[in-house]
Amino acid sequence: MSGARYLEIAEALRAAILGGEYPVGALLPSESDLAARWSVSRGTVRQAVGLLASDGLIGSRQGARRVVLRRELRHSFEQLNSFAQWGRAMGCEVAGRILDRTSRAATAEEAARLGVAPGSEVLYVVRLRLLDGEPVMVERTAYTDWVAPFVRALPDDVVSIMNSLAEDAGVVAHYGEHLIDAVPAGSEDARLLQVRRGSPLLRQRHLTNTATGRPIEWTDDRYRAGSVAFSVSNSAAAAPLSRHAGPDVAPPRGGRAAG
Repeated sequence: MSGARYLEIAEALRAAILGGEYPVGALLPSESDLAARWSVSRGTVRQAVGLLASDGLIGSRQGARRVVLRRELRHSFEQLNSFAQWGRAMGCEVAGRILDRTSRAATAEEAARLGVAPGSEVLYVVRLRLLDGEPVMVERTAYTDWVAPFVRALPDDVVSIMNSLAEDAGVVAHYGEHLIDAVPAGSEDARLLQVRRGSPLLRQRHLTNTATGRPIEWTDDRYRAGSVAFSVSNSAAAAPLSRHAGPDVAPPRGGRAAG
C-alpha cells in the first residue's frame, strides 16, 4: 500500500509545483507536515520527494526542507524548434559555447545519414548548451559542406546555430528524424556536464532536413539526467510510436532541431 501512496504523493506534489503553488525557490512543507497531510509515515514521504529530487525539480538536502529548483522541462516532438526556442519558451535563460570546430572526413554513419559519399568533408562542431547557467547538454554535430561555411563564420557564443542559419543564410529546418536512448557519460561528457563518469545520459541523435529533404546536420545530443523530459503525443488515428531494441531504426518524424 505504501508503494502506491508514495507515487500518489509524488504526483500530487509535482502537480502543485507545475501549477505554481510552489514556485521556483519556494520551500516544500516539512516531512512531518506532508506525512500528516497524507496520513503516511515519513519514510513514505521521503520516497515521494526522492522521485522529485531525481527529476531535478527539488533540492535533496538531507535533514532540511526541500527547495523547488525548477519547473519540469518538457519538450514535445510535435513541433520542430531549436534548443534556444524551446528553452526560452520554458522561461529559461539559454546560452551555448562552441568548444571545437573541425573540418574532417565524415564517418561511415555520418556519410550514410547525410547522404554524402564516404570520406566527404564535414564540419564537426562540439558545443556545450546551458539553461539558467547550468550545463545540461553536450551537442556534437556534423554539418554538410554546403552549410559548413555559414556555421564556421558564427561566433563561439552563438545562442542558436539553426536560427542563425535561417536568418542569415536562408537555411530553414523543416523536419527531423530522431533516435533516443541512454548512454553512460564518458570522461569528456562527465567533465562538461559536471557529473560522475558512467552516469546515465539521455542521448538524442537526429537528422535535420530542409523542406526539399536536403540534409543539414546529423547531431548527437547528450543530456544530463533530470535536466529535460521529452514528450510524445500519439493516437490511433496517427502513426504509432515505434519501439525498437536496436539503435539504428529511425522513429517517427517531428521534433527539435539542434541549434
